[in-house]
Amino acid sequence: MNTAPSVLIVDASRESREVLRVLLERRGATTLEAERPEDAIRITREHHPDLIVFDAESDQTASGEPTDHLREFAVDSDTPIVILGKVRHFCSPSAAEEIVAKPYHYGPLIRKINSLLAAA
Repeated sequence: MNTAPSVLIVDASRESREVLRVLLERRGATTLEAERPEDAIRITREHHPDLIVFDAESDQTASGEPTDHLREFAVDSDTPIVILGKVRHFCSPSAAEEIVAKPYHYGPLIRKINSLLAAA
């Protein structure tokens, strides 16, 4: 029995989360939502999503520590993560990460998400 893939959407913008949620659910995915990376870590531990879509601007801290923790958790749990925007700290993305520059279009973003889910 195939189960629907689950995607955690992390974005401070309720409207952006809603648009992405609708687009993903129309394609058969189950979605979870978080406004901040701190919440995303808790949700990821509880629900183990198949993929995380993370808007880097959702981390309002000066240190970027919550983003680092979310990225580390994604790598440790072997969960692909799509980062929207730019990563604050200079580092190369891990094999489980994709960075999508802003502004982005939803069509290519959805195709990238689908591709990562199919590969998982």
